[in-house]
Amino acid sequence: MFFDEIDGEEYGEDRLVKSTKGEYDAEENALRPKTLEGYVGQSKVKDNLTVYMNAAKTRGEPLEHVLLYGAPGLGKTTLAHIIANEMGGQLKMTSAPAIERSGDLAAILTNLNEGDVLFIDEIHRLNHSVEEILYSAMEDYALDIIVGKGPSARNIRFSLKKFTLIGATTKAGMIANPLRDRFGIVCRLEMYTPSELEEIVTRSAKTLNISIEKDAAREISTRSRGTPRIANRLLKRVRDFSTVSGNQTVTLKDAKYALSRMEIDELGLDETDRNLLRAMIEKFDGKPVGLDTLAATVNEDSGTIEDVYEPYLLQLGFIARTPRGRMILRGGYEHLGYKPSEEQKKQITLFDKD
Repeated sequence: MFFDEIDGEEYGEDRLVKSTKGEYDAEENALRPKTLEGYVGQSKVKDNLTVYMNAAKTRGEPLEHVLLYGAPGLGKTTLAHIIANEMGGQLKMTSAPAIERSGDLAAILTNLNEGDVLFIDEIHRLNHSVEEILYSAMEDYALDIIVGKGPSARNIRFSLKKFTLIGATTKAGMIANPLRDRFGIVCRLEMYTPSELEEIVTRSAKTLNISIEKDAAREISTRSRGTPRIANRLLKRVRDFSTVSGNQTVTLKDAKYALSRMEIDELGLDETDRNLLRAMIEKFDGKPVGLDTLAATVNEDSGTIEDVYEPYLLQLGFIARTPRGRMILRGGYEHLGYKPSEEQKKQITLFDKD
């Protein structure tokens, strides 16, 4: 079962600053670079992959299996496209939830040609029976099928053409050890710097035939939460505001106006993020609060808070996870313009000591 668009979790679907794919990303494939040279950022990953691919091509072998992990929107799918292009193979794409039965995986694997690249998104979500079939496919390029049941059951082994599996995940810790050990190449993708995102925004604007000033590209990049997918999404929405205003070029004024209309502040927080912080200050007086209690207070699902909102707030140092619950830190107060009370200062100090 293959597909062209890989969807992430359906969390916060109306948020422009969510890092999973959504309705805003229809042009994402057109913005993907085709080579490592055109891929911005992730310099360590790029340098290592260049060595691995050149060595594999020199030996006349397919690239070893690759595990890419990191937050959504950092370029795992893009790297899969680039690896397939650089190695001269066809890219076949699917996702772990789409492979429901071992027969589904068998059908995919037997249709691969020599040197093809199979990309499985969210690979940590493979069910156990499917995962076990993948072991021999990755290690021996063979497919073991059990035919029959009971004493008459027998094992039939099918040979597979040599291929490269690229697994992508946002939760590397949830991958079973036997599966993780079969990946010869493991790459962690980091968040992007504003300068890297500015380069991506400028490149995407050129691809989309958008004229944009350097200051405007920089403004968009600083509000993109370190994620290229969000940067490209904001670029297209800023373009909309600029077009309706009758401007041929996106200026800094256009960018600031559009981003303020979308309620995205200087650090990339939207109104949902700020409501979460306000609730921790105003309703719980800055004291630690349990996840489920916080979720009920802001009328959100606890899983959504944990997977979508918290990671960036944790990265900024605005909140912390403590044994007693979630707690807002000094940076969160300052960003919203709150001055911690003496009691709240004691709470922050108490946490710092812990």
